[in-house]
Amino acid sequence: MTKITNILRRSVLAGGIAALGLTLAPAAFADELEGLKERGVMKIAMTGQYPPFNFVNDQNEVVGFDPAIGAEIAKRMGIEVEVVTTAWDGIIGGLLANKFDAVVGSMSITAERQKVIDFVGPYYNTKRAFFTVAGSDITTLEQLDDAVIGLTLGETHDEWARAQGYNVKTYKGLPELLMELTNGRIDVVINDSIPVLLAMKSGQYDLAEIPAPDAEKFPAGIAIRKGNPELKAAMQAALDEMMEDGTYMELANEWVGGDIR
Repeated sequence: MTKITNILRRSVLAGGIAALGLTLAPAAFADELEGLKERGVMKIAMTGQYPPFNFVNDQNEVVGFDPAIGAEIAKRMGIEVEVVTTAWDGIIGGLLANKFDAVVGSMSITAERQKVIDFVGPYYNTKRAFFTVAGSDITTLEQLDDAVIGLTLGETHDEWARAQGYNVKTYKGLPELLMELTNGRIDVVINDSIPVLLAMKSGQYDLAEIPAPDAEKFPAGIAIRKGNPELKAAMQAALDEMMEDGTYMELANEWVGGDIR
């Protein structure tokens, strides 16, 4: 990740913005909605490493709740989607560099990110959670000072954990994080709660959640470039319609087992 100011370094914004020399001002160009409709395709980005929200299946296809939501929004706008996978720590930089049109990858809506990008949504809500292997001696948050903490590079949890002074190791995505935890290379994983709880429920991992009653909650949104009010309104209208007509719940039941709004 490119080294710039500390506040941007700690957020997912850092790498792409510094590399491109971009400012925080809204882009001074025409709304992109018309161009997307002319092309007939909207490129949506995600890591492909965040099951069940986005992951690569046995057919080498990127599937999950995120691409399903993105595809349904595009369908209602009269266009198709093309999924682009990219590393999380450079995903906002890629969006600002026009490598894709939107990020539909479970991105938390934060005030810092809203300085640079706009959000459609939220389309679900989650919270910060702490996990260790079942039977671990680590049972309280007070013990994290002496633990090795695993996180996905560039997530909001990465910034938060560093601010606490924790001993942090970063990885590309959730599957790698959980493998490292299971193999004993890290002591605790900090992540959004839902995907890890679902992995535990399915029997994939024998983990324990460390109680954190005051853990921060996060709404997840779809990121687009600033200066696109028509595109934002069209995507929001499609999302709202999905939630009202039952399509959202069909997708939520299929991929995450219930309502996560």
